[in-house]
Amino acid sequence: MMSKKNYAGIPDKYARIDEAKVVLIPVPYDGTSTWQKGADKGPEAFLEASENMELYDIETRSEVYKKGVYLAPPVTEDESPEKMVEAVYKTTKNYIKQDKFVTLFGGEHSISIGSIRAFNESFEDLTVVQIDAHADLRPEYEGSKCNHACAMHEAGKTTNLIQVGIRSMDVSENDHMDENQVYFAHDLYEDWQDDAIGQMTPNVFITIDLDAFDPSILPSTGTPEPGGLFWYETLEFLKMMFKKKNVVGFDIVELCPNKNEKSSDFLAAKLYYKMLSYKFKYQNYNEEDDEDE
Repeated sequence: MMSKKNYAGIPDKYARIDEAKVVLIPVPYDGTSTWQKGADKGPEAFLEASENMELYDIETRSEVYKKGVYLAPPVTEDESPEKMVEAVYKTTKNYIKQDKFVTLFGGEHSISIGSIRAFNESFEDLTVVQIDAHADLRPEYEGSKCNHACAMHEAGKTTNLIQVGIRSMDVSENDHMDENQVYFAHDLYEDWQDDAIGQMTPNVFITIDLDAFDPSILPSTGTPEPGGLFWYETLEFLKMMFKKKNVVGFDIVELCPNKNEKSSDFLAAKLYYKMLSYKFKYQNYNEEDDEDE
């Protein structure tokens, strides 16, 4: 059971739903993972790390928490993957309708089926940018279409899906992959980021599986893969997206915390805060509130 407190320990006046521009939905779900269990503990570890993070972002010269971050009650439905996906979908859609910038922290990657479904219904011509080690394009796995191995299959059929950092997949996933929009980890070339941006529609949802990062900087994930992305190249790509596109929301998944290794928790916390900082630095989410910049 997750303990209820403000995101990053921010003052109550920035954490109220009526004032907050941002909603953070924790989804502590780990029902379909197939190797190391523990992603259900990811949101709690992420929130604990966030409390120990400096809230002034040097790069953007901002304190983005002052835009308000409401920590929503966690989505705890775990009777089946299908019911969890439906609960995530309904919760996400509810906050989008309230005109919030909606973010989620998992949990395993199957939670993104529900979040992407909600965003795709809410924003026209949506691009989904998946930053991940795994393709996650199986139509079904272990008897469910809502398995973590299927996390991007629906998005591949219903949205403009761009995949970045991929370095592990089953041969069957070739049938569901548009290789023109896949940036394999082993094949990242000098101008790949510009090319990826050029393939995006105006509205973009970002889903980050933390195993996209190289295990040397983020070992605490359920299915680590060698040869991953590093910190500054990832931030550069994210910053480009926030500058050039309307990022409508994002989720971060697959932190599998290890009590003896806290740097992964902190990287996840810093990544989330960086993305919020870019959102409000580079996109006029609410122009009358710019006095905090």
